[in-house]
Amino acid sequence: MTLVIAVSVVCQWVAWRLGIPSILLLLLVGFGIGQVVRADEVLGHDLLFDGVRLTVGIILFEGSLSLRFKQIQDLRHPVRRLCSTTVLAAWVMITAAAWLLGFDLRVALLVGAILVVTGPTVINPILRSLRPTRRVSSLLRWEGIIVDPIGAILALLVFQAVLSGEASQAFPAVLVSLGRTILVAFGLGIGLGALLEVLMRRRAVPDFLHGVAFLAAATTALVVSDALQPESGLLTVTVLGVFLGNRPKLHLEHVAEFKEHLQVLFVGALFIVLAGRITPEQLVAVAPRAFAFLAVLVLLVRPVSVFLGLLGTRVTRNERLLLASMAPRGIVAAAVTSIFALGFGQAADSLTRQAANAGSAERSGLIAEAAELDRLAAEASQLVPLVFIVIVCTVAIYGLGISRVAERLGLASANPQGVVFVGVNTWVVDTAKLLRDLGIPVLIVARNYASLAGARMAGVPTLTANILSEFAVKDMDLAGMGYFIACTPQDEINATAAREFRRVFGGAHSYQLHRDGRSTGTGNDKRDTAGHLTARYAFLPQLSRAEMDTRMTSGMTIKRTTLSPAFTLDDFRERYGDETVILFVQRSPDTIDVVRPGLKLPFDDGSVIAMVREPSPVGARDHEREVTYAAHPAQRHT
Repeated sequence: MTLVIAVSVVCQWVAWRLGIPSILLLLLVGFGIGQVVRADEVLGHDLLFDGVRLTVGIILFEGSLSLRFKQIQDLRHPVRRLCSTTVLAAWVMITAAAWLLGFDLRVALLVGAILVVTGPTVINPILRSLRPTRRVSSLLRWEGIIVDPIGAILALLVFQAVLSGEASQAFPAVLVSLGRTILVAFGLGIGLGALLEVLMRRRAVPDFLHGVAFLAAATTALVVSDALQPESGLLTVTVLGVFLGNRPKLHLEHVAEFKEHLQVLFVGALFIVLAGRITPEQLVAVAPRAFAFLAVLVLLVRPVSVFLGLLGTRVTRNERLLLASMAPRGIVAAAVTSIFALGFGQAADSLTRQAANAGSAERSGLIAEAAELDRLAAEASQLVPLVFIVIVCTVAIYGLGISRVAERLGLASANPQGVVFVGVNTWVVDTAKLLRDLGIPVLIVARNYASLAGARMAGVPTLTANILSEFAVKDMDLAGMGYFIACTPQDEINATAAREFRRVFGGAHSYQLHRDGRSTGTGNDKRDTAGHLTARYAFLPQLSRAEMDTRMTSGMTIKRTTLSPAFTLDDFRERYGDETVILFVQRSPDTIDVVRPGLKLPFDDGSVIAMVREPSPVGARDHEREVTYAAHPAQRHT
C-alpha cells in the first residue's frame, strides 16, 4: 500500500506538470505495477473490494457535498433530463451495441447500466484544469455525481433480474428491490443528515473532529445501507451529501477541504489498484470488440443521448456540443464491473452446491441454471478488461481533446490566462483595458457599483459583488480566468480573498498587493502579520495599494513595451528609471505572467506591462513599439 500511495502522488504531480489527465497516467502505471504484484495477492479479494467500495462511497460523498441547488436555479430542468432521459437513452443504445457485438442480452443490459456513468473521479480533475463556464461546469458535475449511484442501482436491478430467472418472477423482484433501495437511501441519508445538522448547529462536535466525524458518518451510512439493501449505499451517501450541502447557514467548507485531500489520495490509489488486476492477455482477447464498442460510445451514444435528453431545454447549442463531447468513464464503472462479474460466478457456485444437496427432481434444473450462470460469468469476465480499455481511451479522448473543443465553442480556455482584479482604481482600469485589447480576458470585481463606472465606460467587464460573499466564493463565473489579484484598499480583505481563491486558481496564481508598512516588514513578531495569513505579493517592486495610487496620481501611466535586441530590458529600465513598477510580462501573444520577485524577466524578446513615468513627450513619440494608455483623471475608487 505504501508503494501504491507513493506512486499515485508522483503520477498526479507528473500529470499536473505535463498538463495531462492524471487518471490516464495512473491507469497506465497501475497496469504496469500489476504485472509485478497484484493487490488481490497482498490484501485478499474480499478486503480489496470492501476497501474499493468504501473509498468510492467517500468520493461520491465528497462530491455531493459541493452540489448546491443554487448553482442550478436556471438549470434544474436540464439537470433532471441529463439524469433521467439521457441515462435511459444511453442505457438502451449501449445495451444494443453490446448485444450486436456478440454479448448475451442479459450481459449487454448489465454493461449498458454500468457504462451510463461518468463520475467525479474523472470529471472533477478535467474541470479543474479546463475551468469552463458556470453553466457547463454545473451540468457536468451534477450529472457525474448523481448518475454514478443510478448506474450502480441499474446494474444491481439487471443482476437481480437475471438471477430471478423467468420474467414473471424477475419483474416483481426488480420493483421490490428498486422501492427498497429508494426507501433505504432517502430514509437513511436524510435521517443521518438531519442528525448531523443538529449536532453541528449545537456545536456538539468539536472543530477538530468535524472532518473525521463526517467521514465516519459517510462510511457508516454506506455499510448500513448496503446491509439493509444491497448496492443502495452509493445512493445513500449521495443523498446524505446533497442534503448537508444544501442546509442553510451550515458551513462545511473545512469538512469539504478535508474530503478533497482524501479524494486525491483515494482516486490515485483506486485506479492503480484496479488497473493492476488486468493482464495483457485479457486486453488482447477483448481489444477488437472493445475498440468497436468504444467508437459507438464516443461517436453515437454520447451525442445522441445528450441531444435527446436536452431537447426542449434552454441549454444553448454550444453547451450541448460540449456536453456531447464529454463522457469519460471513472472508478465506479471499474469497481461495479468487477463486483458483478464476480457475482455471476458466486451465484453459479451457490446453485451447484444446492444441486448437490437437492433431490433428483430439482437437481437437473439447478444444474442447468448453474451451467447457464457459468456461461454468463465467462462472458461477464470479459467486461473487466473491456471496461478498462473504455476508461483509458475515454479519459484520453475527452481529457486531451476537450480543451480544444471548449475553446472553439467559446465555453472555456485550454490555457486560462484571464485576470480577475478585486478592487478598482485608475491604474486597475488602465491595466485591464490594455490586457483586454491584447486578447487577455479580464474582470474587475468591486462591491460599489458607482466605483465601476470608469471601467464600464472603458468597455472592461465588471461585476458588482462583495468578493467575500457566498456568491463570489461559490458561484462566480470564472471561465477563462487564470490569475487573481486582490487590490482593494483593505489589506485584510485582500489577504482573505486571495487565500480563499487559492482553491480555484492555486497558490501560484493568487496574489494580493503588498500590505502597508504598519503590518509587515517591521521585524516585530507582535506587529507583523503571520505569513500563512498573507498571499503572494504581486508586481515588482511590491507596493501597497496606497503607494500604487500615489504613483498613478503623480502622473505615471500604464504602458506595454516590446523588448528586442535593439531595446532590451536594460534599456527599458534605463529609460524609465527606478520608479517603474513592472506588472506583467507577455512572452507570447496568448500568455502572460504576473511579475513578482524571483520571476525571470524576458531580456530581449516578449513584452513588459508596467506603470512608468514618461521622461518626455518627445521620447514617448519616438519609441514606436510602445503602446501607451493615458491615465484617466486621477481619482481614488474604493
